[in-house]
Amino acid sequence: MNQLALSPFVESQLAALPDSGIAWLDAARREQLAAFAEAGLPGTRMEAWKYTGLRALGQRRFATGDAQAAAREVDVSAFALPGVDGPRLVFVNGAFRADLSALDSLPQGVELRPLSQALREDAEPLRFLLSRHEPEQGDAFVRLNAALADDGVLLKVAAGAKPAAPVHLLFLGAPAEGDVAWHLRHLIELGEGAELSLVEHHAASGEQRHLGTACADIVLRDGAVLHHAIFQDAAEGASLIRRSKLQLGARAAATLHVLELGGALVRHDLQAELVGDGAHFTTRGVFKVHGRQHVDTQLAIRHRALHTASDSIWRGVADQRGRGVFRGAILVAPGADGSDANLGNKNLLLSDQAEIDTKPELEIYADEVKAAHGATVGQLDERSLFYLRSRGIPLPEARALLTAAFCRAVLDDLPNTALREHLAGLLTV
Repeated sequence: MNQLALSPFVESQLAALPDSGIAWLDAARREQLAAFAEAGLPGTRMEAWKYTGLRALGQRRFATGDAQAAAREVDVSAFALPGVDGPRLVFVNGAFRADLSALDSLPQGVELRPLSQALREDAEPLRFLLSRHEPEQGDAFVRLNAALADDGVLLKVAAGAKPAAPVHLLFLGAPAEGDVAWHLRHLIELGEGAELSLVEHHAASGEQRHLGTACADIVLRDGAVLHHAIFQDAAEGASLIRRSKLQLGARAAATLHVLELGGALVRHDLQAELVGDGAHFTTRGVFKVHGRQHVDTQLAIRHRALHTASDSIWRGVADQRGRGVFRGAILVAPGADGSDANLGNKNLLLSDQAEIDTKPELEIYADEVKAAHGATVGQLDERSLFYLRSRGIPLPEARALLTAAFCRAVLDDLPNTALREHLAGLLTV
């Protein structure tokens, strides 16, 4: 083991291996934990973590799991979202809460349940996904999650099913005795021709400094359509590290709207594999950081089939001593002829102490490809500020209005009108 593998963080996680009683699963978990211990936490010399240092996290210890999570008092109505009134799955400090969830009237063709229940009832269908090794360098948290995650979301939509109401996944951090780490694994699959609206919601029920990791594998079969809204507003001291991996079949379409507003240390590794001809992937995202927040988005889109398309618009705003990181990487692989890829990233600095690091990457190994790729970092337009102030609007309010207008571009095509207006209102705060 290297020196980082002996850090307090790593040591605290090595003692937390769960025992499922399922031989193949426990063997896979031991293998993943050993790989995590051997590699330790990634350092800034690793390109994928160049702008996100983990030294402070490495010196912290976390108890794995909250033994009292099932008894934590939470008013789930406080986290209701306008336009989101369908099935709901709730986790508090990583523990499934049946009493707060709404699963009684699932639409026809929709299977929604905690992963722990699926493992108890019939684990064998999950064997391939849960025992798969993650060989990529820099995937320390993916390995840690694979070793320690004993719950999560299992969501399947049958071929041709098109439930009208959105599915709401709510992940709450709540105060506990000491700092807690939890790890969740999500498996989501849309069958051929299925369509789903999904809202992923990370929020705080009180102040805490917990760590949460989440890994999601999302598969869209041929012709499936996914509308996925991700709203993250974790506690001010919380750390949240996620990896979302999408695979799109032929003519499948996924649209993601992402808002990152909370947390102290937040990282989202978002990967999309367009493996079927005619697949289409659209992302719209924004982060707003202030204080000493650090938000890191790693977007990687890989075109691997004919006539695939991707379109991405991302915005970033940093104030005070906040730091934002955005990496947008597009790969057009050999044989992905006729692909169309567009990615734009614009950022605002509202303080001379704020920082935003943006890194566009584009690799093309196919013919007849259209591609546009760019990134900018700037400040609010002084003429626009002067115009608003000349009409009696105070400077703080003028800055907030211009910043909200800058960010709102990522929400203009969110189809859920009520949710769109609610999220847009949060951007003016």
